Amino acid sequence: MSDTATFSSPAEAIPAHAPTALPSLGEQHASLFAIVTDALRRKILDGEYQQGDRLVEGRLSEQLGVSRIPVREALRALASEGLVRIEPRRGASVASVSDQLARELVEVRTTLESLNARLSAERRSDAMVQRLRSLLAQGREAAAESRIDSLVAVNAQVHDLVAEGADNSVLGDMTKALRDRTALLFAPINRARAQENWADHSRIMEAIIAGDAELAALLAARHVTTAAKAYEAHHAGAQPRAS
Repeated sequence: MSDTATFSSPAEAIPAHAPTALPSLGEQHASLFAIVTDALRRKILDGEYQQGDRLVEGRLSEQLGVSRIPVREALRALASEGLVRIEPRRGASVASVSDQLARELVEVRTTLESLNARLSAERRSDAMVQRLRSLLAQGREAAAESRIDSLVAVNAQVHDLVAEGADNSVLGDMTKALRDRTALLFAPINRARAQENWADHSRIMEAIIAGDAELAALLAARHVTTAAKAYEAHHAGAQPRAS
């Protein structure tokens, strides 16, 4: 045995690791902007902020724990979606939908949702039918157990899946943009109407699965107009909130 012991140098004893790549400042900013935008959008659509409520940058930045810059940019993005209104010297507020605009939005959305359902029934594939059946099962279980949060989520997925089944990118883009604008109308009543919405959606999906395009289109149009009437009743009974 050699009298001389051999020791590894620190560099040899400790495995070398490649330095972890840190996100660039631009990537961090974009991510924060998206997070803030999503958070504010959700608060509006969940009814925490209602039509006409002021959205003060300083207050929002404190609540969200961020600087005013991503809040300001998020408000501008939401203004482009029609959810926020920005006025000189007054600042931002949740957009208000007039009775006339509400009627016009509903008229157009009724047509688009009806066409989505019709095309989805006509173009249904075996894979799409399986996904519709899976969503039906999820919705029925949530409805039977009165899991309202789950039912609201399933109801939202129905619209996305039917639009996907229509397989028309132009129609899909138009429908998504209009859903964002009509969200101010329907979001406040989505939870209260979760069971009724599910009953409508389940019948629409069953018609699509059966390939009955006429019935699917009729049910989809009726669903939008029924939801619009519920909004009108809710809106008529709601008390104005101080901003």
